[in-house]
Amino acid sequence: MDKNIRKRQARLKRKFRVRKKIIGTQERPRLTVYRSLKHIYAQIIIDTEGRTVCQASSMDKDLRGKLKGTSNKEAAKAVGALVAERAQAANIQQVVFDRNGYLYHGRVKALADGAREKGLIF
Repeated sequence: MDKNIRKRQARLKRKFRVRKKIIGTQERPRLTVYRSLKHIYAQIIIDTEGRTVCQASSMDKDLRGKLKGTSNKEAAKAVGALVAERAQAANIQQVVFDRNGYLYHGRVKALADGAREKGLIF
C-alpha cells in the first residue's frame, strides 16, 4: 500500500474517533480546521442545527493582499484571527476545537493560537 494512502487512512481514523466525542452545540459550536497543500480553512459549525455560522480561509478577500504565502504558519494565524473576529461578531465566545485528525502542530497550532489571541475560548 502506498505511504500517502496509509497516512490519509490514519488521519481519517483519528478524525472519526475524535468526532464521536466532539459535538458543536448552540453554547459551544465546533471550530473545525481543514488543511490542504496550498491553503488552510476554518469554520464554526453548530452540529445540532446542522449549519455553519462563519468561516475563513487563506483565500479570503480580506487576507489576500496581506499574506506572503497561503500555506505557511503566518497565514494560518491570520485565518485563526479572522475566524475569531467573525465568531465574535456572531456573538460566539466559546468553541470546541476540532483539529480534524491533523496533529496539533505547525499550521493547525498557529490557527488555534491566532483564534485564542483574538479572544476565542477553547
